[in-house]
Amino acid sequence: MNSKTIIESEEATAIRKISTLRQSMVQILAYIADAIGVVSVYAFSLMLRFGAQIPPDSLPSFINATVVMLAVVILIFSLLGLYRTVWRTTGIDELLRVALASMLATGLGAVITVLMDWRLPFTVYISGTVLVFLFSGSVRIAYRVLRRMQTGLAFSGSWRRTMVVGAGETGSLLIRQMGENPNLRMRAVIVVDDDPTKIGKTVRGIRVAGDRTQIPELVEKYKIDLIVLCIPSASEDDRHEIIRLCTRTSAAIKTVPSFKEIVDERQVSEVTDIDITDLLTRKPNEIYTNEIREYLSDRVVMVTGGGGSIGSELCRQIVKYMPSKLVIFEIYENSAYDLQQQLLSNGISVPVIVEIGTIRDVERLNQVFEIHRPEVVFHAAAHKHVPLMENSPAEAVKNNIFGTYNVGMAAINHNTRRFILISTDKAVNPTSVMGASKRLAEHVIQYLNSKGKTKFAAVRFGNVLGSNGSAIPLFQRQIAMGGPVTVTDKRITRYFMTIPEAARLVLTAGHMAETGEIFILDMGEPVNIDDIARTLIRLSGYRPDIDIKIEYTGLRPGEKLYEELFLDEEKPDETRYRGIYIGRVKTPAPEVIEKNLEWLHKQVEMGEDVRTCFTSLLSTYRPENKCLRDPELCEDQ
Repeated sequence: MNSKTIIESEEATAIRKISTLRQSMVQILAYIADAIGVVSVYAFSLMLRFGAQIPPDSLPSFINATVVMLAVVILIFSLLGLYRTVWRTTGIDELLRVALASMLATGLGAVITVLMDWRLPFTVYISGTVLVFLFSGSVRIAYRVLRRMQTGLAFSGSWRRTMVVGAGETGSLLIRQMGENPNLRMRAVIVVDDDPTKIGKTVRGIRVAGDRTQIPELVEKYKIDLIVLCIPSASEDDRHEIIRLCTRTSAAIKTVPSFKEIVDERQVSEVTDIDITDLLTRKPNEIYTNEIREYLSDRVVMVTGGGGSIGSELCRQIVKYMPSKLVIFEIYENSAYDLQQQLLSNGISVPVIVEIGTIRDVERLNQVFEIHRPEVVFHAAAHKHVPLMENSPAEAVKNNIFGTYNVGMAAINHNTRRFILISTDKAVNPTSVMGASKRLAEHVIQYLNSKGKTKFAAVRFGNVLGSNGSAIPLFQRQIAMGGPVTVTDKRITRYFMTIPEAARLVLTAGHMAETGEIFILDMGEPVNIDDIARTLIRLSGYRPDIDIKIEYTGLRPGEKLYEELFLDEEKPDETRYRGIYIGRVKTPAPEVIEKNLEWLHKQVEMGEDVRTCFTSLLSTYRPENKCLRDPELCEDQ
């Protein structure tokens, strides 16, 4: 244990001791307050009864009776837990318990005093019950009010003006906890709800100011700092729509636990960041389970690059369809091992085998194929970082192009049924080495499709939310460090989908592989990266340009402002599956591709410039074309 940990532990112990001492002091003060209150109440009741002229001969019995009533009240209050309650949370339930305790104490005290012949007048018992309730209840409420005033003064500079979305029970509980827990640093200002019968009414004193459509204008009108979604049972479509409206504001955005988490006893006040998948505000494409099961069930399936973002998600989904074996081929042993342990810990009955190796090693590939005889191969192994491949172009060629060729030939030689290449939208009109290498990898699988019985296909899609090396994890790390968040250009856009959705569509497209098709996934409309960064800052509970700064660094080598999914000459055809298209593009003849690959291999071996080679092989590759990278630069040309 280091010194910092020891200090933090000592501080925590000290805080606990102070908190315990404070609670003990409050309890002692509660006993004293109730004792003074009971004595005062019964003295006042007797004076009311006798008009301030208490008979002297009855005074001793009245004093004895008051002592008995005091003891009984303290006893009953203790038995009902009124001294264990946190007074700053006093509410209607607490007051009801005070009322019950007052009645029980009076009843028991009356019996004892009558038996002891220290009888009090009947009206004194009645007035004493009412006054004890009023006094004890008022003390507790007063304590709560003072505490709230105290915390309000202490944190007046750091309260966040909060909009609560949802006027149901969850929203009501959160509003209550805002008032009771100063550590939340939140103060409810308005509530929003789609139920027209609730608009104009109040929830715990906070007005329901409008419905979801008014969120942007209400945020501006009431100067809202934070929006908290209290809609645990809302449908996915409703949730996405509300988040979309919230992201049009300058307010930070958080959410309460889901309905399931609330049932599992998580506190409503545990406001959390919104899940990253909520950045995708379009409806995800549907799953075609039967079609996927048809070609994966009882088959040996192999995933190259199985430890990566897409590869690992493919593995997680593949095992659900009960293949006879899953083979993970990966060069990075740690990620492969972690994935294997994760799959096995889920209790699956599918054998999961990890084979370590590189797709550049033909001998190792043939060895693995000979041992496992995979019937379906998903080829996700690739170098994908655009700036890094600009610095190491020959490595992109060796891995992305010839690595694909190596795996494809091993598949043909070992009678693999289907081979699916994971491609990218950067292969369309590429300006980067990485994009050009993936476009030539598409050529490779179309060439290999003519070489044997294996059915080849490629699946092309854009960015996936949260994948390793993508912008989203970088933004998250930068936000966690307090900023700034770096965006290359304010105008830059990208296509996005979630990792699970991309994997599902890849599996579905694999069912259709026949003749070297290039399947293109429908990713909706492109999303502005600057908007993504600002949304992610808000979803993390901060305000862009205020709490977290955004800096623009300029386009990196090989990077385009706008990505595309289709080549100019491609005419995408719809398939029978929603969200999947086939790009019909004229490719070179197999013998031409074969000669091109032989020539490229020699050029790389001789150390020739890779970009020059790409220019000769791909008419769509224009690395220095600034009009492709930034069309606005050439608008007037």
